[in-house]
Amino acid sequence: MPERRRFGSTDLDVSPVCLGTNVFGWTCDEETSFAVLDAYVAAGGNFIDTATVYSTWVPGNQGGESEAIIGRWLAARGRPDDLVIATKVGYPGDPHMRAGLDRENVRAGIEGSLERLGVDTIDLYYAHKDDESIPLADALHNLDELKEEGLVTYLAASNYSPGRLAEALDVADAEGLARFQGFQPHFNLLERAEYQGDGEDICVREHIGVAPYFTLARGFLTGKYRPDADLPATPRAAGISQAYLNDRGWNMLAVLDDVAAAHAATPGQVALAWLMRYPGVVCPIASATSTAQVDEMMGAVGLELTDDEFARLDTAGR
Repeated sequence: MPERRRFGSTDLDVSPVCLGTNVFGWTCDEETSFAVLDAYVAAGGNFIDTATVYSTWVPGNQGGESEAIIGRWLAARGRPDDLVIATKVGYPGDPHMRAGLDRENVRAGIEGSLERLGVDTIDLYYAHKDDESIPLADALHNLDELKEEGLVTYLAASNYSPGRLAEALDVADAEGLARFQGFQPHFNLLERAEYQGDGEDICVREHIGVAPYFTLARGFLTGKYRPDADLPATPRAAGISQAYLNDRGWNMLAVLDDVAAAHAATPGQVALAWLMRYPGVVCPIASATSTAQVDEMMGAVGLELTDDEFARLDTAGR
């Protein structure tokens, strides 16, 4: 059983790797999603991340597919005693509501999530994206109401700039509202801007739990993309080609390969291990479309990088 980590200032104890479920109802059908969830829990995982907007980008989907699959899995298997569920509200593209964090949207979001998941309370509820169309205090009041009513246990922020996150903490304190206790930035070895620097300083100082997403750079950091090799036939391949198939990406992959060889590990495991050691980060989020991928990502737990390895990886990704 992997050792649990305390999520910031909350009383939530979570596994060092969080299972992302944005692929459920997309590249992962329901039967496979159930198998992935089973394998994750069997490996000692207890933290599942989803959102109302997953997966509206798939033709024919309406949104909420991921939550609904998780809800049916919970109904079929029974909820593990220590399972922590995080979901999100207010991202553009969600057909269940308009974009934003006004009271109507937030209410529609929580009611839909609770129904689809089949639970009474959401453990960690993210504002999926900052809503600059309304006063920040109004958005925080709308979210605070959910906590006061026991519909959510803790609030968190995703895709907020560090400056906006700091402002939200100040407003919550001034107005006597529930604070954001978690932060979900886009952060990995090749994507640093949303967390490294000010974001890191704020989260460490304020004891905010950090669960970054796209931790494997949409699969590039697993090593499945190689120079002079054909692109994999996956929905993400074209975007990854534009973003990472360049000198910086190949240099990063070479260092990952070298460190992985020293630990009899995979490049993806090393990329996750680097994040697990990074200041403020509690648990990187990683998705899986097979039980083999679950085994690989959970194999990152316990992989301890040396100071030199951590520094080499950090430098290569800058």
